[in-house]
Amino acid sequence: MILPAVRDPRLITVRRGGLLTEQDHTLLALWPADCAGHVLHLFEQQVPADHRPRDAILAARSWAAGDLGMMQARAVGGHAMGAARALKGAARFAAYAAGQAACVGHVPEHDLGAAAYAIKAAQAARPHEPGVRLAERDWQRARVPEHLSALVIEDQARRNDICWSVFDD
Repeated sequence: MILPAVRDPRLITVRRGGLLTEQDHTLLALWPADCAGHVLHLFEQQVPADHRPRDAILAARSWAAGDLGMMQARAVGGHAMGAARALKGAARFAAYAAGQAACVGHVPEHDLGAAAYAIKAAQAARPHEPGVRLAERDWQRARVPEHLSALVIEDQARRNDICWSVFDD
């Protein structure tokens, strides 16, 4: 799990005593779904019959749309992470990214878990291409809702060490 020891109140929902509005929580949940979706093919190429990571990304989107409960989305995320455990490399990281994305409804800070695992998936798929990490990170950053971008980038800097330093410049 890629959660900080000290939580940032800006990434805790208002209903739990933080500063993150429900609307921004919903928007923030769509971003890791995009991150995980961008590398999902790396899992599906290796394990095409296992739909758990795809289902987790769909669950994240369904939660954000108000069509699925938070606990249901979280459970689907757990199943995607279960799909990852027996694997190695890009497929494993892609499944973990999907699982983390589905858990953002429960804990918004799982957003960076999804993003970090997606970057690791991209790196593992193309280990001899030095620009892959930054290209994936920049692709992700371009998709953060504009008014949340500064918060996400600041959080990436704050939690970079526990996220395998994938957000470094």
